[in-house]
Amino acid sequence: MKCFECAKENKTTDTVGICIICGRGVCMDHLVREKIPVLEGEYEVRLKCMGDACELKNIQPLLKILCKPCHEALKENF
Repeated sequence: MKCFECAKENKTTDTVGICIICGRGVCMDHLVREKIPVLEGEYEVRLKCMGDACELKNIQPLLKILCKPCHEALKENF
């Protein structure tokens, strides 16, 4: 599989991960691997923390892969 973001730039770079939000294949240059909270329920939620700053007791952060566009959208909602 080739990186979705690289393909938009007419490049053919192998995928090293899959975004957990949109399912796009991404290369090392186009991924973000970060702790994000585990969410239950609908997507319409507001996050209170991301990354190592997350200290909520009822939300367990997990290290996951996101593409850069999804990471930016997720950051806007916390």
